[in-house]
Amino acid sequence: MTSKGFLVRGRVQGVGFRWWTARQARTLGLAGSVRNRPDGAVEVHVRGDPDAVSELYARLGRGPRTARVDALTEIPAESDESTEFNILQ
Repeated sequence: MTSKGFLVRGRVQGVGFRWWTARQARTLGLAGSVRNRPDGAVEVHVRGDPDAVSELYARLGRGPRTARVDALTEIPAESDESTEFNILQ
């Protein structure tokens, strides 16, 4: 198991990015959370199999068709013991 945090910048709010991220993470069997930040970015924290986490990172870099990802950076992971992937406000 590995834990990572990601910050996604671009046109990523108001385009279904959180819902899309949750679907991708759940499909990959990952736990964690996604939330909008006041600065317009989306913050993702994820925990699970290292290969699945790497695949989510790759998918986040592309995003859904409705979004435009300008930057994807790794940030410190939040510790969370949840076994699900949640969309936060």
